[in-house]
Amino acid sequence: MSAYDHGPDEAGARGSGFSLYGAEFAADPHGVYREMRGSGAQVPVELAPGVAATLVIGHAAALRVLRDPEHFPADARNWEQALAPGCPVPARMRWRPTLRHCDGDAHTRYRGAVADVLAEVDLHLLHRTVVNIAVPQINSFCAAGAADLVSEYAAPVTRAALEVVLGLPPDLGTRLVDAPEEMTGLLAAKRADPGDDVLTRLLTHSAALTDLEILEQAAELYRSAMEPLRDLIANTLLLTLIDDRFHADYLGGALTTRAALEEILRTDPPVATGALTYPGQPVQIDGTWLPAHQPVLIGIAACNADPTSGSAAYAGTRAHLAWGSGPHACPAAAQAQLIAEVAIDQLLDALPDLSLAIAPEYLSWRRDPFHRALTALPVVFPESPPLHI
Repeated sequence: MSAYDHGPDEAGARGSGFSLYGAEFAADPHGVYREMRGSGAQVPVELAPGVAATLVIGHAAALRVLRDPEHFPADARNWEQALAPGCPVPARMRWRPTLRHCDGDAHTRYRGAVADVLAEVDLHLLHRTVVNIAVPQINSFCAAGAADLVSEYAAPVTRAALEVVLGLPPDLGTRLVDAPEEMTGLLAAKRADPGDDVLTRLLTHSAALTDLEILEQAAELYRSAMEPLRDLIANTLLLTLIDDRFHADYLGGALTTRAALEEILRTDPPVATGALTYPGQPVQIDGTWLPAHQPVLIGIAACNADPTSGSAAYAGTRAHLAWGSGPHACPAAAQAQLIAEVAIDQLLDALPDLSLAIAPEYLSWRRDPFHRALTALPVVFPESPPLHI
């Protein structure tokens, strides 16, 4: 048999398996991954009550899934139609006409347009933009001697940076995500007053996207980046505060913020579970039959730590799946990493004596099957005067 043999009669629905939405997984995901490994590289899980899926936790198997959209498509519509009424499906699993959720010609068209306009983002200008956002945000709490770096820093800096890149008025990202079809006035304003931003470039791209298609791609970019980028900043800041390799060496100038970011992307990525796919027919992978029209997703953190893969040993390298692989890999990795790096550098330069306000074991992690997200990151530091840009 080949790696992907079809057997309509061999693969029924798999059991609910491990819960990815409970307190145990939120508190210690790697402990759950270690327990899962006794069940193989593909493990039955539950994403929400009654929402069964298969989690791929083997690095090699993950690459096969990520690079084979023919057998593992991203289109969820057949699966959604078969759901029981009232099933609590996470919002990120709902189909939308975007590069994340489409395959074939539609994906090629959307992906090509988005990749092109992101490639035009001036990284030097983006660096300056993030500095101009970060410094006032630091000034808003530097005299207090204490802050929550999730709500008072990582979240507002991420939101403002994404709004600038996309070309959104302040605080409009959530409205765009919730109802892109109601935002056509935004594009009319862009036509009248073009900017150096993603929305303006999409309006003139050769793919000739409709207004709704443009708004959907912009909403997807915001939706896909807001939480992961916020959490990447927060998780990396936590690492610098609790790990002497990074905290001491950062202050001494031996290690860069980029090294800390790569460590988090490899060991504790903000998108711990992702790359949702929905096989249209039963598929066998490594001897395990996966049922048709049931989600298959990649345990990114688990795959990075797969003991059978050499990638688990490559500390300090980019041998990880945090940005994905294959046709649905993140198209904005360079921009996202730059935003995170500059935001972290600005904070640590301004407040080098940051320390946790509570013991690490008392930090709380959000119950979420997809994201590795702190609910708060409370810190203390010597009161400091405002910075000047």
